[in-house]
Amino acid sequence: MLRCNVLSFIRMAVRVVLFLALFTGKCVADSKGNLALNGMAVQSSLGHPQGDAQHAIDGNRDSDYKKESCTHTKTEFNPWWRVDLGNVYSVSNVTITNRGDCCKERLRGAQIRVGTKLDNNGNNNELVATILTAPDGTETFSFDSVNGRYVNIFLPGNDEILTLCEVEVFAVMDSPSYLCGARNLALGAKAVQSSTYPQAVAQNAVDGNRNSIFNLASCSATNADRDPWWRVDLGVVYKVTRVSITNHGDCCPERINGAQIRIGNSLENNGNNNELAVTVVSIPFGETKTFQFTPIKGRYVNIYIPGRNEHLTLCEVEVFSD
Repeated sequence: MLRCNVLSFIRMAVRVVLFLALFTGKCVADSKGNLALNGMAVQSSLGHPQGDAQHAIDGNRDSDYKKESCTHTKTEFNPWWRVDLGNVYSVSNVTITNRGDCCKERLRGAQIRVGTKLDNNGNNNELVATILTAPDGTETFSFDSVNGRYVNIFLPGNDEILTLCEVEVFAVMDSPSYLCGARNLALGAKAVQSSTYPQAVAQNAVDGNRNSIFNLASCSATNADRDPWWRVDLGVVYKVTRVSITNHGDCCPERINGAQIRIGNSLENNGNNNELAVTVVSIPFGETKTFQFTPIKGRYVNIYIPGRNEHLTLCEVEVFSD
């Protein structure tokens, strides 16, 4: 009887956590607090089609490369891998699972770097640990906590291959952001727009990069459409409380004037009929402005310019549920 009661309690606790995660916008890593799980990962190159950067944060520690749960860069100079945690945390531990079916020694000498900058792809951030001997399986590296949003695994040297079968990131438990920081719900989510100006795809506005120089390819832009729009799909319904927009930094900041932020669950009129949260009066050159409002439940967040022909340019859109 006691065992049944305990199991019932555990099941109920899991349901509560999932409810909070999906319907109140609370950010939940995993049961162990792994902040990297299903984050946004990139790497210096793709050595094989099945060696995608995202495999290192899929929650699967399987170390057999053929099982398609490991990353793989090309043979290159200074290969690297990076995960964006979506928020700044006081990172204190990183756990790495090495490849187990061959080539363990390739990871020897790799550096773990943590910080908030993207200079040199994040590889100039603070060095917190160096892998001196090739891990046999999974190994945890602990260090004095460092505030960071980006965690890099950087392998210096010529003709190197970087393979990671899992990377897990943990913060100190009293970090203000540990349990639920202001997680950007739009980061890496699926984005679409009314049309696409060359090399300015909708996804650029949710890539985690606020760089506002258009030629650096981190901004989205439509053609000069009548009533242009951009939309991000958050995947589930959240109570959205604020949206941050980073404006064009090298031209035409006035183009964003009059844009509407609309939130809801309908795709009628491409989502532009959803509830109006706020109208943008202006955003200065290259600056990020946050718009806060009474919570609105919605899966879709639209930026919509009604009533004129205009290029809609967004260098980053961030969505939060507090």
